[in-house]
Amino acid sequence: MKDGVTTGAAGRVNGHLDRIVAGGAPGVIAGIRRGQDVWCGAAGVADSATGRPRVVDERFRIASVTKLFTATVVLQLVAEGLVELDEDLRRLLSHTSGIFSYTDDPGFVADATGPAFLTTRFRTYRPDELVALARAHPPTSPPGTTYQYSNTNYVLLGQLIERITGDSYAEEVHRRIISPLGLTGTSMPGTETALPEPHARHYSTLMEPGTRPYDVTELDSTCAWAAGGLVSTVGDLTRFLAELLAGRLLPATQQEQMFTVGPDGTYGLGVVHWPQPGGPSLWGHNGMIHGSVTIAAGTRDGGAVVAANVNGDDRDSIEMFTDLLREACA
Repeated sequence: MKDGVTTGAAGRVNGHLDRIVAGGAPGVIAGIRRGQDVWCGAAGVADSATGRPRVVDERFRIASVTKLFTATVVLQLVAEGLVELDEDLRRLLSHTSGIFSYTDDPGFVADATGPAFLTTRFRTYRPDELVALARAHPPTSPPGTTYQYSNTNYVLLGQLIERITGDSYAEEVHRRIISPLGLTGTSMPGTETALPEPHARHYSTLMEPGTRPYDVTELDSTCAWAAGGLVSTVGDLTRFLAELLAGRLLPATQQEQMFTVGPDGTYGLGVVHWPQPGGPSLWGHNGMIHGSVTIAAGTRDGGAVVAANVNGDDRDSIEMFTDLLREACA
């Protein structure tokens, strides 16, 4: 092994990164962790105007990969006896609550897409405002009957964390995960619109694929909060996910609960299951926020974990990263 990846595999991984850029991504970075061995690679540009290349220690918005952190904190609270994993809580974690997703509210969509976002991207949302957007709509299905992804579920879970602990969501994530694991590049920016250095510029087609990308590096991510507001690095994400998959962040009972998927076979409690034909099943989460697409996935035992980020948002993350995931976790 050389830096966690054989020389031949490193060449193939780099080839996958080059193809992601050739497919239209401004730039891509990836990290692979196998035990104590770590490999990182990059391709493309961090800044289209200057041609500055992407580098592997950059900070970026991880979007819905945040849900892995939120679910881990909630299940730690369950393990401590501070909250019961009843049907209501399980439904929030597994996206089977039937609660409307505030990100589907027409007014929210209008502000978040197209040129309008260039003027609304600095708006600050309170969690209760996001929940109110969802409550203005009827449920999408009866509770417990259907898997339907809803960001409202994870805003409600963030509020639950705060109500139970008396601390802010950001403080609990830092105390329980970021600090113990030494994740020096991971943070909850709150109303801070700038990304910590170093970082790539984030380019968005404003959720209108095929249009020219705009630089939206600075934005207020309170619109995502506990559902998608964290900032991290590929190194931090691979360390966190490896620890989670290996069972070192949750007791055995909560670990089993997290990784028990619903009838659709793809979502547990805050974790996505990706069956891989001809290869090991992968577990983790993916996410997209304006100008940033991220994935973190690994084998069920945490023996092989990969995280990757593209500083653009006009391609589906699973389709874009499939070959990279297979190579990294083979």
